[in-house]
Amino acid sequence: MLPQLELQIKTLPDQPGVYQYFDKDDKILYVGKAKNLKKRVSSYFNKLHESSKTNVLVKKIVSIKHIVVPTETDALLLENNLIKTLQPRYNVLLKDDKSYPWICIKRERFPRVFTTRRMVKDGSDYFGPYTNVKTVYTLLDLIKELYPLRTCNFDLSVSNIKAEKFKVCLEYHIGNCSGPCEANESEVEYDQKIKAIKDILKGNFKENLKEFRDLMMQYAAEMKFEEAQKIKNKIDILENYQAKSTIVNPKINNVDVFSIISDETTAYVNFLQISHGAIIRSHTLELKKKLEETDQELLELAIVELRERFHLLSKEIIVPFDLELGDALHITVPKLGDKKQLLDLSERNAKYYRLDQLKQMKIVDPDRHANRIMAQMKKDLRLSVEPRHIECFDNSNIQGTNPVSACVVFKDGKPSKKDYRHFNIKTVDGPNDFASMEEVVYRRYKRVMEENEPLPQLIVIDGGKGQLSSALKSLDDLGLRGKVAIIGIAKRLEEIYYPGDSIPLYLDKKSESLKVIQHIRNEAHRFGITFHRDKRSKSAIQSGLTVIPGIGEKTMEKLMTEFKSIKRLKETPETEISKVIGKSKALKVAEYFRTT
Repeated sequence: MLPQLELQIKTLPDQPGVYQYFDKDDKILYVGKAKNLKKRVSSYFNKLHESSKTNVLVKKIVSIKHIVVPTETDALLLENNLIKTLQPRYNVLLKDDKSYPWICIKRERFPRVFTTRRMVKDGSDYFGPYTNVKTVYTLLDLIKELYPLRTCNFDLSVSNIKAEKFKVCLEYHIGNCSGPCEANESEVEYDQKIKAIKDILKGNFKENLKEFRDLMMQYAAEMKFEEAQKIKNKIDILENYQAKSTIVNPKINNVDVFSIISDETTAYVNFLQISHGAIIRSHTLELKKKLEETDQELLELAIVELRERFHLLSKEIIVPFDLELGDALHITVPKLGDKKQLLDLSERNAKYYRLDQLKQMKIVDPDRHANRIMAQMKKDLRLSVEPRHIECFDNSNIQGTNPVSACVVFKDGKPSKKDYRHFNIKTVDGPNDFASMEEVVYRRYKRVMEENEPLPQLIVIDGGKGQLSSALKSLDDLGLRGKVAIIGIAKRLEEIYYPGDSIPLYLDKKSESLKVIQHIRNEAHRFGITFHRDKRSKSAIQSGLTVIPGIGEKTMEKLMTEFKSIKRLKETPETEISKVIGKSKALKVAEYFRTT
């Protein structure tokens, strides 16, 4: 496998989406869908396939592109659209003109509602497409049962109805139609039913579900249990049904979507091209920042570049904020609805592309990755220098017993375990985290100064304002106030506190800076807890057994390893103890417990 291909596969997201394979000439070979992109794409390269065609395809793959979508259903729809648009060589099943079914509400007086596989641009409303035909017919059956509609294709104009050109048919007599052809139903009443049907098809059917349940209860009251069960099955399907697709909306035509995600050094601009209600192209552009360019400036440059590169002629673009691109383009900044969903999808793809690039950078160029993280932390935490050397303190005790503290050290964002330090609390009695923190911070940096060791650029205190204030007292006593940056992180909401500031800083939960701080905090907690448990266990052994004459430390360890507790050891016969430590020592242990 090519090195760049292996790197791409390693950094694919574990999300549903569509993948595209390209050859050495950048020609598309294959389009596929996946519930988990990483697992699906990896499966192509992990084994020899039974199909010779698949083996030939794998040998030709040089690069991979992917589009992340919210659900597996969206992936299926997008795959269908891309295959028909791009016509990849190795896709054969979906290249024909067949498509998934839609539900059409015809643009006419007294509209008909029916299923179709052809979308005609005549102003009618189309809902779908639906990947499950059963869902389509369930919806149509529900609509028919709840709202009697006409099925004939007569021209029910006002003049034709007044002229009495039509007569009611069998559908009217069996209750499936209210007879608008003979003016037995007004246009206003009919349109109210159509509005309710549109709500159902859009997924806004909470009010209608009550009517369905009432109908089910009515059948049950009338002892029509089979009919009631049928309605219940349809309600269950309808409740689990997602009416709207993020991928396809027939009313959005010839539109381009642009979004931007940026960090300190790079911006990522994702572009989706929408044609005839479907995504036909997705591309992400990476821009290196030279100065302090804003996202607005970078997005404007990227849009001009992408429109020229792909020869885009659309008159409308969807973007996250207002831009200056001339009067020829209509700029839409959506807040709700289908266009907002498309913008969110574009932003999601930009984010995943950025994550992929960062993962690749971490593998290929770890130094560059560390430099980027340090620069980001400097900005996020409002520091004067990059925090290349970070130290974090955490206290551990149970109801004041065996109090200890731990100091862990991170260098360039990674643990430096050889520099970790444990502290036994010496000057504090009882459970007093504040005093314990004050003691260990003072002892740590007093020794660092005495040994002329380098000070950290950042100190992290595991705790809120109280622990931070205690640590500050020690820095004041040592004359280090202002020479070393110090923050406190509270566990509950991950608030970050600064000296002298009562209002905490809240970082984005997905922020890499917060993840580094959480990592060092969790590492300090783990390291401290481990030391505390070891000390507590040793204390328990010593308190229970050191008073036995003739029993040394190694013998104690053997006994506790075997019997786990003093109580169990006391209840164990002398013969069993002798198997572990010998007869003479077992006799001493047994005699001790008999006399106490």
